[in-house]
Amino acid sequence: MPKITFQLPDGSKKEVDAPVGLSVLEIAHRNDIPLEGACEGSLACSTCHVIVDKDDYERLPEATEDEEDMLDLAFGLTHTSRLGCQITMTDELDGLKVSLPAATRNMMVDKA
Repeated sequence: MPKITFQLPDGSKKEVDAPVGLSVLEIAHRNDIPLEGACEGSLACSTCHVIVDKDDYERLPEATEDEEDMLDLAFGLTHTSRLGCQITMTDELDGLKVSLPAATRNMMVDKA
């Protein structure tokens, strides 16, 4: 089974099984990784923003225009930023490394 390594905001790392067909967001939730995903993977927020290791970034399919639009709202955006809900695990992505940013910006919170 493919593996993925999450680097947490405190610098610690957690390697977990990454079942093919699941998103990075789903894998994080199954393994108690604190990746928010406020919109539950519907591509309506940027709270599942992850920073992909530069050596792994080229292995990913290109981001869609909708994903790029949501990434523009992410806190701490980098050149290798992606949304965890939009990265689906494949055997080819075995060993993927992603870092969780130090903070997220949740635009879905009711501001009333």
